[in-house]
Amino acid sequence: MTEVSFYHLQRQPLSQALPKLLERALAAGHRAVVLAGSQERVEALDNTLWVYDPDSFLPHGTARAGFAEQQPIYLTTEDENPNQASLLVLIDGMEPADISAYARCLDLFDGNDQAAVDAARLRWKKYKDAGHQVTYWQQKPGGGWEKKG
Repeated sequence: MTEVSFYHLQRQPLSQALPKLLERALAAGHRAVVLAGSQERVEALDNTLWVYDPDSFLPHGTARAGFAEQQPIYLTTEDENPNQASLLVLIDGMEPADISAYARCLDLFDGNDQAAVDAARLRWKKYKDAGHQVTYWQQKPGGGWEKKG
């Protein structure tokens, strides 16, 4: 079963939290697929990952950039895994058909949006009922993460 970690974004926006989580994923040897809700979001994240830290580099790509199978991090709106990723990152409330093809799944949701929180609770129940190992992480005041459940 897939290990699903819910990340409750409260103190930082996605554009600040996601790059740090992806850095940790790459350092742990994971390839990642980031499943976004719109092409505009993919383009915004593509730009963010290029400029978020001048002293760092997060290798990534999109369908527009090509070479999907070679990308350590692949940003997409499609339910696909062209880079044979072991990590799926869900944003914008996305729900793929099946997460069990991945070892890990990170579900990032906006804690300042009640509809997003309610939808995350439904996904939590769905994944737990399906037998996946589910954990909950909350942002600490400094921006780090604390496991709460």
